[in-house]
Amino acid sequence: MPNPLQLLLPALIPSWNFFDVIAPSPRIEYALTASAETAPDDWREFRRRPARVLPGEMAGRLLWNPRWNESLFLVSCAERLIDQPTAHSQDEIFKRIAADLARGPETVEGWLWFRLVFVAREDDAILREVLFEASPRAVAQIAIR
Repeated sequence: MPNPLQLLLPALIPSWNFFDVIAPSPRIEYALTASAETAPDDWREFRRRPARVLPGEMAGRLLWNPRWNESLFLVSCAERLIDQPTAHSQDEIFKRIAADLARGPETVEGWLWFRLVFVAREDDAILREVLFEASPRAVAQIAIR
């Protein structure tokens, strides 16, 4: 059996080659329309990051933060959609958006759209590039866990 320290060392000292490429992660934006034929014009960022997090909140999040873990999973799904689109990744993003909307105070009906947007800064300008837009789905037909 190899030395236990040799097995534990890679976990304690991370490799600088952990990421293949360092690039901006896609942002998920969603919109609701009355029909599938109506083009959305009011896109909203899904799970927008807070402008500020208080120190106590930050300490608590280090120990327990399932919502952020789920958001990281969604980023993985979004990145997979850019590289190799799959129905599974689209399904997962639709489910999470629909579940969040269902928890809101208002009843949500109609058609749900989402798109993936990359935001980058170039000199003084902020550039937004839509790299993927999913076909709309009826909110009532999205299976929410």
